[in-house]
Amino acid sequence: MKILKWLVIIVVIIIAVPLIAALFIKKDYSVSREIIINKPKQEVFEYTKYLKNQNEFSKWALMDPHMKKTFTGTDGTPGFISAWESDSSDVGAGEQEIKAVKDGEKIDYEIRFKKPFESTSSAYMLFEPAGTSQTKVKWEFYGNMPYPMNLMTVLMNMDEAIGNDLNTGLKNLKGIMEKK
Repeated sequence: MKILKWLVIIVVIIIAVPLIAALFIKKDYSVSREIIINKPKQEVFEYTKYLKNQNEFSKWALMDPHMKKTFTGTDGTPGFISAWESDSSDVGAGEQEIKAVKDGEKIDYEIRFKKPFESTSSAYMLFEPAGTSQTKVKWEFYGNMPYPMNLMTVLMNMDEAIGNDLNTGLKNLKGIMEKK
């Protein structure tokens, strides 16, 4: 009976300590990367504003060539939705919506993940001149991890995990744009 009592106490501690720690861990995250593309800003923006084109450069869109993709609305305008569904647990299912477009400067997105877990995040792409016929593109992904899911930010390096994917996408975009 004494052993059972100690086992219960240990199990409670194992569960309680992380849940208490999660109360003090930040819930917001933000990850961004940028790159210089040797093309004029408007040209880079015009290609990138079409969400369907992300299928050509985004690491996430390229992870499963067999994923089912559906589109709703007018691409390149607020309200356009690109949805995906994959059997791969690394890809899952969800949708991305263009929330706002500031011509030649910025595109805001909302990303709604449905599988393997539900969450909503935001992202944007910012376009700035970086010299003669050069464009600095910044891609940022940000959101909020509600309690107790915010404990995952301690277990995984969000900046590295998401940042590496953003960096890969930006390098792919640079390669596509500079071949045109």
